[in-house]
Amino acid sequence: MVFRCQRDSWARQFTTRVVSCRAAELRPEGGGEPVRGFQVVLEDTILFPEGGGQPDDRGLIGDVPVLRVTRRGSEAVHFVPAALEPGAEVLLSLDWERRFDHMQQHSGQHLISAVAEQMFGFKTTSWELGHQRSVIELDTPLVTAEQVEALEKSVNEKIRDRVPVTVRELAADDPEVETVRSRGLPDDHVGPVRVVDIKGIDSNLCCGTHVSNLSDLQVIKLLGMEKGKKNKTNLVFLAGNRVLKSIEQSHSTEKALTSLLKNGPGEHVEAVKRLQSSVKLLQKNNLNLLRDIAVLIARDFKSKPAPKRLFVLHRKEGDSEFMNIIANEIGTEETLLFLTVGDEKEAGLFLLAGPVEAVENLGPRVAELLAGKGAGKRGRFQGKAAKMSRRGEVQALLQEFISHQNPEA
Repeated sequence: MVFRCQRDSWARQFTTRVVSCRAAELRPEGGGEPVRGFQVVLEDTILFPEGGGQPDDRGLIGDVPVLRVTRRGSEAVHFVPAALEPGAEVLLSLDWERRFDHMQQHSGQHLISAVAEQMFGFKTTSWELGHQRSVIELDTPLVTAEQVEALEKSVNEKIRDRVPVTVRELAADDPEVETVRSRGLPDDHVGPVRVVDIKGIDSNLCCGTHVSNLSDLQVIKLLGMEKGKKNKTNLVFLAGNRVLKSIEQSHSTEKALTSLLKNGPGEHVEAVKRLQSSVKLLQKNNLNLLRDIAVLIARDFKSKPAPKRLFVLHRKEGDSEFMNIIANEIGTEETLLFLTVGDEKEAGLFLLAGPVEAVENLGPRVAELLAGKGAGKRGRFQGKAAKMSRRGEVQALLQEFISHQNPEA
């Protein structure tokens, strides 16, 4: 069946009747618990069911939101959260912003695919209309920057030429179907087939919704190439309003960077490079200072007349190297060390060092208390801690262990 949305892609409202309504569940696209609702079939619909690389429409049946539209044979199935009475006359309202965006991207894909094949012989093997950008998979291992530039120039010239886009219906067994560009029909297809014609440029079998003139696309921007699967190349593009939104976002980013960097847009890159160099130098200096602090902490502990058998230290700033330097300087033959770095109320790193037998016994228990994971060998057990706030419990465990080892302590 060819739906009203396919016969008139510009229709925003439509009155029809409910054919059937049955209880069902919908699994959210992002995962999660199924949503209970109803599958509604109408006599006809202006809400496009997903297919041909184009996502489904959204809208209202009366005041009931449509959460998903899928195709089942010759029927369009609308998933809604509330039941509708079979036989009732209802008014459909289309989410036009979503639909027009899909029309621009889909017609843009037809144009890009046709011109890429004409200019360079690159055939389209698949495409994806994404939430933010669209991707055309080309049957070629390489597309050069010069080819991308030439392709973008050509498609935009055709947009400015205001080339008409029309849709025809043919019988599935019409010999003309064999002459039209196509990636094949679905196995469950029934009824006539639709041919989308871009005058003088392309004829393509397609079930989706399209603009009526290339000028409706406004502009196309090719964002570049990405490596695809099996010697194919992915061409990333934006069409129409998405180009305007991208420019608006880039301009906002540029203004923010101009304010932060205190220079003009043409100097942003060099300013960021200078900042990166400064940050690397500061990080290097910071690491050197941490190493010096680690050595001083260890020497201070060793300088005491009667060093304790348990040494506990926490520092917000630090890393594994910082803790291991302290352990190396103090020595772990007689002393049990429990060292931690990171935010006291969040996650961090820990190191338990000391006599081999003690560390083998206590290491896994320390990791368990800190809700973390770790591993060890030769008197060192270290890892990540999810709950640094339990450091006190670990210290109590170690103190108890020391007391049992040396009752006089």
